[in-house]
Amino acid sequence: MQSLTIPSTTMYSEDLEQFRQLQLQLRDRWQAVEQFDHNDCDILVIPSLSLDQRELLKIKGVHHYEERLLFSLIRLQNPCTRLIYVTSQPIHPSVIEYYLQLLPGVPFSQARDRLLLLCAYDSSPRSLTEKILERPRLVERIRQAIRAERSYMTCFNATTLERDLALQLNIPLLGLDPSLLYWGTKSGSREIFAEAEVPHPDGSDLVWNSADLAKVAVELWERQPDLKRMVIKLNEGFSGQGNALLDLRPIQHLAPGNASTAERVQEIRDRFESLSFQSDTETWDNFSSRIPELGAIAEAFIEGEEKRSPSVQGRITPGGEVEILSTHDQILGGPDGQIFLGCSFPADESYRLRLQEWGWKVGKALAARGALERYSVDFIAVRRAGDGAAPGEQWEFQAIEINLRKGGTTHPFMTLKLLTNGRYDRPTGQFYNQQGVPKYYIATDNLQKDRYRGLLPSDLMDIIAHHRLHFNSITETGTVFHLMGCLSEFGKVGLTSIGNSPQQAEEIYNRVIQVLDSETTEQNSYSGHPSTPMLPIQWNGRGEG
Repeated sequence: MQSLTIPSTTMYSEDLEQFRQLQLQLRDRWQAVEQFDHNDCDILVIPSLSLDQRELLKIKGVHHYEERLLFSLIRLQNPCTRLIYVTSQPIHPSVIEYYLQLLPGVPFSQARDRLLLLCAYDSSPRSLTEKILERPRLVERIRQAIRAERSYMTCFNATTLERDLALQLNIPLLGLDPSLLYWGTKSGSREIFAEAEVPHPDGSDLVWNSADLAKVAVELWERQPDLKRMVIKLNEGFSGQGNALLDLRPIQHLAPGNASTAERVQEIRDRFESLSFQSDTETWDNFSSRIPELGAIAEAFIEGEEKRSPSVQGRITPGGEVEILSTHDQILGGPDGQIFLGCSFPADESYRLRLQEWGWKVGKALAARGALERYSVDFIAVRRAGDGAAPGEQWEFQAIEINLRKGGTTHPFMTLKLLTNGRYDRPTGQFYNQQGVPKYYIATDNLQKDRYRGLLPSDLMDIIAHHRLHFNSITETGTVFHLMGCLSEFGKVGLTSIGNSPQQAEEIYNRVIQVLDSETTEQNSYSGHPSTPMLPIQWNGRGEG
């Protein structure tokens, strides 16, 4: 029996030198990566969410999130590109067909011949990359499928696991060197913001236990006696998970000037038990057990009657250049409005250029440390009181975190870019297709309703076809769906609705919801008579309908 090679996070000097040499190859391959020409290239997509698995389990249907990088299939419109896509569990064939049929001017069969789907057949709550590394025969199949001298690997986020896999395959990793991951943590982000002179909330240093957390929270309160709430953050949380809200209003009688520091520290420690979490299943016992492992900070909560959460996305090329890719207004939800639900592109005209400038400063600070590939910066914007401010000065901004990975704004923007072969225009902060038409979209990962449960991916295809919800490659408007594997079990699907104006994008988005709602009424769900005509079953000769 062949023994398993469990990935090690300990790197020897020769391994580090090999990884550095592999990464240098990206400089030569960068243009081939980004341009739609006839360069011959193999792309290995590892859509592994190599993040804290206990936090990931709080997201409904998270094991289907490996589908979020399926926009990469659109790269097959280059007739010389080959793509290898690896997942934990098989993807429904109709989902693959859906993406391949989006390719303009490329025969379906020709694109399908250049796509290799591989699977670990492992549904355990661990990162996909870890599962791959535990399967030497799967690693060998990948190795045999790629041409190392013409390949690169891309992933959702880069950790030591992805670095180990790149080393085993001897191909460069289009992603961050894992030794730089600290700069994407809560405390690392705050250091970058301070260096780049980007406005950010007052907060604490990183601590590793509950007692110290209470002390630094009190220090923050004493610096800001009028503070009403503060956010307690695990240092490596994401998408709002790992954040908790500490309400100071019930204990204002202990505010600085009314009680001693020791009394405040004790009261804060007691109030940790009643923190407001973003998940109904989270508890202080579980949250606090993570602090010795991940660390935690306390940060001032940004108050305001009208708030927004814009973000800016950028990338750092292998040559060290910083490029701004996009800006978004994020759609947040959850008990305290800290969970990412979706986004609209581009961000508000009155402040998108300011976001770009701050994003560029952050990118330069990251590039100076050797960072590579995508990053994003999330902000909180609060409208100023009064009407006297100029349009560009009506909002006050605070940067709250840096993400050194692909995120919820990555796949909708890349879907738009790859489908239209358009360009982002930094002077205006807009995206234009090849005809110079500005494009807009609304996207979400979290269109979720119980009434949608039971819909198969093939059912969704029938609904898309019947109601003409598909993306129209001529007008370059319509909806592109993702996370279709979540639909049947969780009633959850993702979508990007693209229009030629913000209003048109919103109308397209709302129509999708209206159609799905009408197709999943209680009568339709249980009568056995769906309102959309069902397509006849086509046998493909492999026993699959």
